[in-house]
Amino acid sequence: MMEWKSLFAMQEKLDRYIEEKQQLEDHDLFDRKVMALLVELGELANETRCFKFWSKKKASEKSVILEEYVDGLHFILSLGLELGVRYEPKSVKDGEDLTTEFHNTFENIVAFKTNASEHYYQEMFNQFLKLGMGLGFSEHDIVKAYCDKNNVNYERQDTGY
Repeated sequence: MMEWKSLFAMQEKLDRYIEEKQQLEDHDLFDRKVMALLVELGELANETRCFKFWSKKKASEKSVILEEYVDGLHFILSLGLELGVRYEPKSVKDGEDLTTEFHNTFENIVAFKTNASEHYYQEMFNQFLKLGMGLGFSEHDIVKAYCDKNNVNYERQDTGY
């Protein structure tokens, strides 16, 4: 089972660091984080090319897709922190084709934005993990990539990204 408690702790530390560096401690960032999550999900879909029926070009390397995936995970964790809730693991079942899973994930994010409750947060998070499974990522892949990208995010803050 994934170490959600430690990932939330890492995200909380990163959020505080970014907010201090960017002088955003007193700003409501909820809507911006939701938008960032939607954009990251779009970037992820673009790297998979799962919906590009008109193109024969292959999907990006798995490592690129995984990095885009954990970019989204950063914002999902951060939104949970904003709301004061943590993910409660459920069993994640195999899903539909990737395009359908992307649609479902977008819909869950918008439903969460419309009704920022623990229920909708859990549904959004679970759907995001279902998408990750559909992309072929193991829990180990996700945790390692999250930790790697978390370090990159600190470096970016320190170098004026």
